[in-house]
Amino acid sequence: MERKTMGLVTVTGSYVLWGMLAIFWSFLAQVNSVYILAQRIIWSLVFMALYLLVTRRWGEVKAALSSRQTMVNCLLCGILITLNWGVYIYSVNSGHVLQASMGYFIEPVMVALLGVIAFREKPSLAEKLTFLCAAGGIVFLTVRTGTFPTLALAVATPFAVYGALKKKVALTAQTSLFMETLWVTPLALLFTWWWAAGHGGTAEVLGGAPFWLLPACGVVTSVPLLLFNMGVKEIPYYFSGILMYINPTLQFLVGLVYFRETLNVDQFIAFLIIWVGLAITMAEKIKVIRREKKTQEPVKT
Repeated sequence: MERKTMGLVTVTGSYVLWGMLAIFWSFLAQVNSVYILAQRIIWSLVFMALYLLVTRRWGEVKAALSSRQTMVNCLLCGILITLNWGVYIYSVNSGHVLQASMGYFIEPVMVALLGVIAFREKPSLAEKLTFLCAAGGIVFLTVRTGTFPTLALAVATPFAVYGALKKKVALTAQTSLFMETLWVTPLALLFTWWWAAGHGGTAEVLGGAPFWLLPACGVVTSVPLLLFNMGVKEIPYYFSGILMYINPTLQFLVGLVYFRETLNVDQFIAFLIIWVGLAITMAEKIKVIRREKKTQEPVKT
């Protein structure tokens, strides 16, 4: 298979898996969300340690441990990704999948906005219109319902800042995830022990959920990341940006179909405003792809 085709398949696969992840967390709906988060951290560390061992990449870990700045950045990234994971798990298991999906629709916009603020990047006219539409959707929903979409922004904000910090971490995605989870694993282990001890042990905490779901937490976290890392280097990054919307779109559909959440008129209009903004940016990116194809076409003589 051609490398670009393989890249397209693996990146698309990663977004599909992320988009369907809410279904997995629903199998643990009766378990405390923080306990699930702790297990996700622990088993992600185990899975990535095994991966680094098999691929013989422990040299990257040693290099990271020798750099104080890298360690600080990994600590901050570990805190941010933990917040993102925790809020998302809570959103799913408390019946707010649609609001979580809104967070992931907003997240690329926040990433671009951080690029403007932190890295002095210049947004195009289309991106500016997307910013306005995202803000407009949030304002509309807040005014109409009288409630701020807190969970959506609590999902989007840590992940957007996480992405910005990752620019300063000179590590592969695999090593970076290992280091990030390594920092927060002691707290995860401590909480797991404390919660299980106070609630009759692990079997009682799980409340009938199969034990294999615990190590599976690490698998469902790490596999999409590995697929993304395998493919993202083989396709244009702006094209992966278009594919990114597969994730929240699937989350949105899963919320409606699988979880049978109700989408009221105000929520629909807010989503529609945000979707219009995203469509403007996507149209611009598609034009960039077409221009690139034309420049790469061989000249006929």
